[in-house]
Amino acid sequence: MTETGERSRRPARAPVRPRAVRGARDAAECAAEGLAQLVPHRLEGVSAVCRGEDDGWIVDVDVLELARIPDTTSLLATYQIELDADGELLQYRRIARYRRGAQDQ
Repeated sequence: MTETGERSRRPARAPVRPRAVRGARDAAECAAEGLAQLVPHRLEGVSAVCRGEDDGWIVDVDVLELARIPDTTSLLATYQIELDADGELLQYRRIARYRRGAQDQ
Protein backbone atom coordinates (compact mmCIF):
# COMPACT_ATOMS: atom_id res chain seq x y z
CA MET A 1 0.00 0.00 0.00
CA THR A 2 1.01 3.58 -0.46
CA GLU A 3 0.85 6.25 2.15
CA THR A 4 -1.46 9.22 1.76
CA GLY A 5 -0.17 11.72 -0.75
CA GLU A 6 2.24 9.23 -2.30
CA ARG A 7 1.49 8.14 -5.85
CA SER A 8 1.94 4.57 -6.93
CA ARG A 9 4.46 4.20 -9.72
CA ARG A 10 3.82 2.00 -12.69
CA PRO A 11 6.63 0.72 -14.84
CA ALA A 12 6.91 2.48 -18.18
CA ARG A 13 5.57 0.44 -21.07
CA ALA A 14 7.65 -0.20 -24.12
CA PRO A 15 6.14 1.23 -27.31
CA VAL A 16 3.81 -1.20 -29.03
CA ARG A 17 5.40 -2.51 -32.23
CA PRO A 18 3.16 -3.76 -34.97
CA ARG A 19 3.38 -7.48 -35.49
CA ALA A 20 3.71 -9.05 -38.87
CA VAL A 21 0.61 -10.72 -40.29
CA ARG A 22 1.25 -14.47 -39.99
CA GLY A 23 -1.16 -15.73 -42.61
CA ALA A 24 -4.49 -15.39 -44.37
CA ARG A 25 -6.55 -15.78 -41.18
CA ASP A 26 -4.55 -13.08 -39.46
CA ALA A 27 -4.92 -10.79 -42.49
CA ALA A 28 -8.69 -11.37 -42.55
CA GLU A 29 -9.00 -10.47 -38.86
CA CYS A 30 -6.92 -7.29 -39.26
CA ALA A 31 -8.94 -6.20 -42.30
CA ALA A 32 -12.30 -6.85 -40.62
CA GLU A 33 -11.25 -4.95 -37.48
CA GLY A 34 -9.95 -2.03 -39.52
CA LEU A 35 -13.03 -1.79 -41.72
CA ALA A 36 -15.37 -2.01 -38.71
CA GLN A 37 -13.77 1.18 -37.38
CA LEU A 38 -14.38 3.01 -40.67
CA VAL A 39 -17.85 2.01 -41.89
CA PRO A 40 -21.03 1.95 -39.78
CA HIS A 41 -22.29 -1.33 -41.23
CA ARG A 42 -22.47 -4.86 -39.84
CA LEU A 43 -19.78 -7.14 -41.22
CA GLU A 44 -21.12 -10.33 -42.80
CA GLY A 45 -17.83 -12.08 -43.47
CA VAL A 46 -14.62 -12.28 -45.44
CA SER A 47 -15.03 -13.51 -49.01
CA ALA A 48 -11.42 -13.40 -50.25
CA VAL A 49 -7.85 -13.08 -48.98
CA CYS A 50 -4.79 -12.92 -51.21
CA ARG A 51 -1.22 -11.68 -51.14
CA GLY A 52 -0.68 -8.12 -52.25
CA GLU A 53 2.44 -6.26 -53.26
CA ASP A 54 5.41 -5.90 -50.90
CA ASP A 55 4.27 -8.75 -48.61
CA GLY A 56 0.95 -7.02 -47.95
CA TRP A 57 -2.55 -8.47 -48.23
CA ILE A 58 -5.73 -7.78 -50.20
CA VAL A 59 -8.91 -8.77 -48.34
CA ASP A 60 -12.54 -8.62 -49.53
CA VAL A 61 -15.06 -8.10 -46.73
CA ASP A 62 -18.84 -8.30 -47.19
CA VAL A 63 -21.02 -5.94 -45.17
CA LEU A 64 -24.76 -5.45 -44.72
CA GLU A 65 -25.47 -1.91 -45.94
CA LEU A 66 -29.26 -1.94 -45.82
CA ALA A 67 -31.35 -4.52 -43.98
CA ARG A 68 -34.74 -5.28 -45.52
CA ILE A 69 -37.63 -7.65 -45.02
CA PRO A 70 -37.52 -10.25 -46.42
CA ASP A 71 -33.81 -10.71 -45.79
CA THR A 72 -33.20 -11.87 -49.36
CA THR A 73 -33.80 -8.29 -50.55
CA SER A 74 -31.23 -6.74 -48.17
CA LEU A 75 -28.41 -4.78 -49.80
CA LEU A 76 -24.86 -5.96 -49.21
CA ALA A 77 -21.54 -4.60 -50.40
CA THR A 78 -18.05 -5.97 -50.82
CA TYR A 79 -15.20 -3.77 -49.64
CA GLN A 80 -11.64 -4.43 -50.73
CA ILE A 81 -9.05 -3.67 -48.05
CA GLU A 82 -5.32 -3.37 -48.64
CA LEU A 83 -3.06 -4.14 -45.68
CA ASP A 84 0.68 -3.77 -45.34
CA ALA A 85 2.87 -6.62 -44.04
CA ASP A 86 2.22 -5.49 -40.44
CA GLY A 87 -1.56 -5.62 -40.84
CA GLU A 88 -2.05 -1.86 -40.98
CA LEU A 89 -4.90 -0.73 -43.22
CA LEU A 90 -3.49 1.24 -46.15
CA GLN A 91 -6.68 1.79 -48.13
CA TYR A 92 -10.18 0.47 -48.73
CA ARG A 93 -12.89 0.87 -51.32
CA ARG A 94 -16.31 -0.53 -52.12
CA ILE A 95 -16.02 -2.74 -55.18
CA ALA A 96 -19.54 -4.18 -55.42
CA ARG A 97 -23.09 -3.71 -54.15
CA TYR A 98 -25.76 -6.38 -54.53
CA ARG A 99 -28.99 -7.86 -53.18
CA ARG A 100 -28.53 -10.80 -50.83
CA GLY A 101 -30.73 -13.02 -52.99
CA ALA A 102 -29.05 -12.08 -56.31
CA GLN A 103 -27.06 -14.68 -58.20
CA ASP A 104 -23.42 -14.05 -59.09
CA GLN A 105 -22.94 -12.59 -62.55
